[in-house]
Order: sequence, then C-alpha cells, then structure tokens
Amino acid sequence: MTPAARDAPPLLDAREICKAFPGVQALDGAGITVHAGRLNALLGENGAGKSTLMNILAGVFPPDAGTILLAGQPVAFRSPRAAQAAGVSIIFQELNLVGGLSIAENIFLGRQPTNAWGLVDRRRMLRDARDLLATLDLDIDPTLPVERLAVGTRQMVEIAKALSVDARLLILDEPTSALTEHEVETLFAAIRRLKARGVGMIYITHRLDELPEIADDVTIFRDGMLVHEAAFRAADRSDYIRRMVGRELAELYHRTPSPPGRPLLEIDAITVARPGGGQPLVAEASLTVRAGEVVGLFGLMGAGRTELLEAIAGLRPRDTRGAVRVAGEPVVIRSPHDALAAGIVLAPEDRKADGLVLGMSVAENVSLASLDRVTRYGLVSYRREQARATTAVARLAIKTPTTAQAVGTLSGGNQQKVVLAKGLACDPRVLLLDEPTRGIDIGAKREIYSLIDQLARGGLAILVASSELPEILGISDRILVLAEGRLTAEFPRGAASEQAILHAAIPPQRRSAAVA
Repeated sequence: MTPAARDAPPLLDAREICKAFPGVQALDGAGITVHAGRLNALLGENGAGKSTLMNILAGVFPPDAGTILLAGQPVAFRSPRAAQAAGVSIIFQELNLVGGLSIAENIFLGRQPTNAWGLVDRRRMLRDARDLLATLDLDIDPTLPVERLAVGTRQMVEIAKALSVDARLLILDEPTSALTEHEVETLFAAIRRLKARGVGMIYITHRLDELPEIADDVTIFRDGMLVHEAAFRAADRSDYIRRMVGRELAELYHRTPSPPGRPLLEIDAITVARPGGGQPLVAEASLTVRAGEVVGLFGLMGAGRTELLEAIAGLRPRDTRGAVRVAGEPVVIRSPHDALAAGIVLAPEDRKADGLVLGMSVAENVSLASLDRVTRYGLVSYRREQARATTAVARLAIKTPTTAQAVGTLSGGNQQKVVLAKGLACDPRVLLLDEPTRGIDIGAKREIYSLIDQLARGGLAILVASSELPEILGISDRILVLAEGRLTAEFPRGAASEQAILHAAIPPQRRSAAVA
C-alpha cells in the first residue's frame, strides 16, 4: 500500500456489527476494512456470518448494532437501491437474473437508459452492454435471452451487471464456483483492472488456492465473530484454515483401505444422446462399482460427468440406451422412481435447485424421497417423520436448531448433508454423488469426506463425479476419466497422478494443439 493510500481513510470500515435471527446469533461483533484499490478475501466456514455481513453492507437488511463508515462517512442503507446509489454493488452466489430477458435487459434492469421522449434507448443499452461484456473478454450477443446461456456465462453477466453501476465497493460472493478455467482467468484480469481504477473489493471464497493471484488482505470470521485481519500471505494457508475452523485440521481426506466386495453397479455401453443431434453427451460408457468401493469420475467441463450420473439415475430416459445391473440383476431404469426401486440414489450437482425444497423443513426434506416409510393410511405420520429426521441429524451431524427448521436457512455444508440424508433414508445400495462438496467450506468438506468413507465401509457402492482433482485423488479407490463423453482411462488409487489424469481428460485434438 502506498503512503498516500495508508494515510487515506478506508473505503469501508465496518465495526462491531451484530445481527440475530430467530434462534441464531449470526453476527456478534464482526467487522471488515477495505481500502480503495485492494481486495480483501473474507474467509470462514459456512455459517460463520460472511453472507450475513454482505447482506447488511448491500442494504438487504439492517444490523442490530455496530457502525459502518463508507469513505469516512457513517451510512445506514435501508435498501439495496440505496447501497447501489452509494457505490456498493454485490454479486450474490445465487444468480439474480431474469431468464426471459436479454443479457442487456438484465444488466440494466430498472436502470434502462432513456431517450429525450422518456422511452428506453435500446441502441444505447445494447452498445453499453457490449462495452461491459468486452471488459470481461466476453464476445456474446447482448440480445440473447439469459435462459439460453450456460451457468458460467450467466455468472459473467451478473458480474457485468454489478460493474454497470460504477461501483466503488464491489462484493463478490463465491464468484468462480460455476466458471470454467478460462472464465476464472478472465474474471481475475477484470479484478486487476478494477483494482487499478481504485475499486475496493470483498471476495468471499472457499478456494484458498485462488487468493495468491488477487488477494491483498484477508479477514477471517468464525461463529459470527472477527478472529483475524491482516495483509494476505500465501504462506499462511494452514494458519488461515486453523483460524477458520478453530482447531488443527488433520488429514483432510478420509479413505480407509479395505478390499471391495461384489459388483453392485454395472453399466454396459451407456450412451446419452445430445438433444437436437450431434455428438452424444456420453458414448458407450461401461463401468463397475463394487460394494465398499469409492470410484471417482473426473473430466473437464462438458466431458459428460453429470449426464452419465443422470442417465444412471433415470433422469434422461428418452436419450439413454445401454444396460444397467444392480447386484448382478438387470434393471430397466426409465425414471428416478425406477432407480430408487433398484437401490440407486443420486445427490445432484445443484443441491438447491434439484436436491432440496428450500422452503420445507429439514424433516420434510429428509423424508421426501421415502414417503412410503413415513405414511400411514395415505397420510404422513408426523411422529415417524420426526423420528427418522432426528436419527439422520444425529448420524450426519447436521447443524440445525430443530428438524422443523427451513432447510434454506442452513449453511451450504449442512444443506448438502440433508441431501445425503434424504438419499440414505431410501436405504440405497448405490450412491451417486455429483460435485458433493461444491460451494462448502473446508471444515464441512472434511466431514463429507469422512461420511463418504463411513458409507463405503458400510458396504455401499459409491460413484463420485468431481471437477476437483485433489478431491478425486484423495477419496477414490479407483479413478475413471471422461473426455468428450468417452471413458479414456482408469487408474487404481496408488497409480494416479494429477498429470496423468489431466492428460487423459484432454481430448486428443486439444492435446495435439497444446503440443503444437
């Protein structure tokens, strides 16, 4: 930091912030300081209070106590519009776009430029949208509806929308969770340009490996309290983790060596057609997962990991052909109900959209896929439902005030545990996990890995699809690699390496181009 920047008041100085919700003290004396032209990485486990503070700074709701100074002046935002008017813009982890509107319309929603007659100036809006997208190295038609975009592209549109308000304080909540490697590099380049223009930033992430490229400062929350703030040092990674979880974090990955049992899941020549024709999403994939075995499935974006799991779970019946056997018996899977009846359960990649009903309680979500076990004479037995949920909460160490708590209020890690509890309530033989630790903190990851190990030791066959190589290497007994829908390699645990797996994951033509 230059002497001039050191002498200037912080762009943001939030101190002793408190906020309580029914049954939860979300913030208890938390705070953060951000200087112009610097990025402050805000770290902490899920439930530490990071998002609560961001919502306060963005004007979503007021604090119960504490002070917020913006450029040295006290502020109290009563709405997101008031925060935006003061130059504070936030990019939420859950995208806030209108699918039926165009990219340009989303970027300028509620702030459309108008002409002399008070009508929307579409030409200017499209021009300004193109300019904003260009700053993010995004060459895309701004008239396209957002609903036609991939998730990563939607994230970039959300970033362009935040930049359109000429923010001086930009808050980014897990902005890279759905981005490709190229999109992450593009975002980081945009962050560096914004810092050079004097924009201050708060960056919430669980991916500590991202921070050496962009972080200037670091702030750590635990249990709603500020426990550490300092200049960022890449060498302090282990110390940051210890401060986040409040204890020494032992070996992150859990996998107890044990001989696998009989084959529980066998798929033979599964092909998933691409809607509209063209190269199939999955082509002639065959694999086996044995009882007590964790098989990792790795591939780059678009390799077909999710599509393969969805096909096995009965979510793509019209597009899927091939044979499936469970415990040696052929099964016909034309729906998720057929998969459940065969003993196959899928924990989907997007837990909030596909795995949970956020407005329903923990107990209701746990029993959602196994209602036949909690009903009597066609009616749900509250006593049975609560008993099963209480057992699941204890077994999976789900942190919730009660089983009646709305699942949408839980942290990401605890929501993921509820997804697993819902699947396990069906007493499956085969468990399919798609990105089981996406968007959750390192402490919750360790708990999920331990649970996967425990379930495998209990005799389940587990197939895990993940885009995180260290995760795949850490928890898998065998690793299968997909490239453009085809299985290209298989590695036993001891013979796998990041280099070998990545080599198998890169399609041959891209591999040749890289060499050339």
